[in-house]
Amino acid sequence: QVQLVESGGGLVQAGASLRLSCAASGATLSSWIMGWFRQAPGKEREFVAAISWRSVYTYFADSVKGRFAISRDNAENTVYLQMNSLKPEDTAVYFCAKKRGSGSWFSHLPTLGNQYEYDYWGQGTQVTVSS
Repeated sequence: QVQLVESGGGLVQAGASLRLSCAASGATLSSWIMGWFRQAPGKEREFVAAISWRSVYTYFADSVKGRFAISRDNAENTVYLQMNSLKPEDTAVYFCAKKRGSGSWFSHLPTLGNQYEYDYWGQGTQVTVSS
């Protein structure tokens, strides 16, 4: 059973940075695409970023492109989300998730943003950005 635990959230001012971590246990994550999603109050969960098995490829939502970076340390079984130039609209609970299935990165591209294509989720970490 895969368990994912996020950490690193907090309350920051606009323009600040935060680094979220997602530590995995119960399985080696190096074989899986990993993603980050977020959910703001009253809104649906939305895709933020994804990273391929060996960090060769990444993919970002337009809303965070150029400000956020995703990385992974397979030796530590951990995935990171570096968030820079934070805005109040980035306020949300952030979740990491493991994407189901194998195959090439390009075969997964059409479904990277689909939360239903991810089969294991963490409990989330709150990020609040004040103006």
